[in-house]
Amino acid sequence: MGGGIAGCSTALQLAERGYRVALLESERIGWGASGRSGAQAIAGVACGHAKLERLIGAADARRVWDVSVEGLRWQRELIERYAIDCDYIAGQMHVALKARQERELREEVEFLHHSLNYPSVRLVEREELRQTIASDRYVAGTFDSQGGHLHPLKYTQGLAAAAEQAGVQIYESSRALSYMPVSWGGSRGFEVRTVAGQLHCRELALCGNAWLGSLAPPLARKIMGVGTYIVATEPLGAERAAALIRNNAAVSDINWILNYFRRSADHRLLFGGPVSYSGFDLHSARHSARARMLKVFPQLADVAIDHAWGGYVDITQNRAPHFGRLDGAYFLQGFSGHGIALTGIAGKLLAEAIAGSSERFDVFARIPHSDFIGGDWLRRPALVLAMLYFRLRDLL
Repeated sequence: MGGGIAGCSTALQLAERGYRVALLESERIGWGASGRSGAQAIAGVACGHAKLERLIGAADARRVWDVSVEGLRWQRELIERYAIDCDYIAGQMHVALKARQERELREEVEFLHHSLNYPSVRLVEREELRQTIASDRYVAGTFDSQGGHLHPLKYTQGLAAAAEQAGVQIYESSRALSYMPVSWGGSRGFEVRTVAGQLHCRELALCGNAWLGSLAPPLARKIMGVGTYIVATEPLGAERAAALIRNNAAVSDINWILNYFRRSADHRLLFGGPVSYSGFDLHSARHSARARMLKVFPQLADVAIDHAWGGYVDITQNRAPHFGRLDGAYFLQGFSGHGIALTGIAGKLLAEAIAGSSERFDVFARIPHSDFIGGDWLRRPALVLAMLYFRLRDLL
């Protein structure tokens, strides 16, 4: 269930292993977060390595890190193997706005080099950064040659096309209403009811993330859909666009309420970051995103915003990914903004588990997760209050 990157990747890997696979999508392929994201491919997980070590120990945290790095390579391999035309560009940067954040980046580079043996990331000092990003806002940064960015909808649709060519039957506009474990012929399986009919399967993978909703309440309690927004400027022309980010990397600051931006293949600036924990208002977000963009690039004051869109990111309370099993069904969710590469490799891990080799999947399944406090009515107001603290922290 779910026609995003996680669902398409899982379906593709299973079909190539010889399984007969059906993929159910309630809307269209890539309709959710996979097709609307900021599309920055980043190593690691959103909660950070130190927190992950506290949750599952150093050895398992290292295994999660290694899978995330493999995910970056795996994404490039999929793009090449299936000739997916998705405007992939190598290079991703994190940037600091203040001295405290600069120290954090320096410590991170040291840790990645010496503790995780990851030499692909390097520190970018202030002068080089000013030559790379045409903004006075940032004091230092990091550059990761293994990261990158792409057109997320093209990538997701490319995975779906590869899956379909491998034999996957894709059913769009087929919202799942319920599922239940059943048995027939002495074997266990599942019956899935959809708006269009029923489906019977031996194995079931729930990859709907923030859109599962009432289909799996125990999973829905572990995540919350947070509205995030992106705007695209009018075409700037090749020269003007290149002057904004000279190395054409994807860029993200390290505030809790962050900004992220990159150039598009048609020479626009894509700028995202305004988030809503209390509701979804695309009209006000469009103006908010433009105002934030002009703080970074005031030289774009004369540039119009051609497009604006938004969607929901599924976050967990601890910002770690949430994999596991529910009533015998497998699930992937809670990528918390780090999904563009991690969802693809997660599909590979899930396919391995279904095929009988669950060791790597089970490392992620050992990460503990709590329900969001407040139940159905108070969980969002409680999160809004918590986020006020982090907004204030960004200002210090």
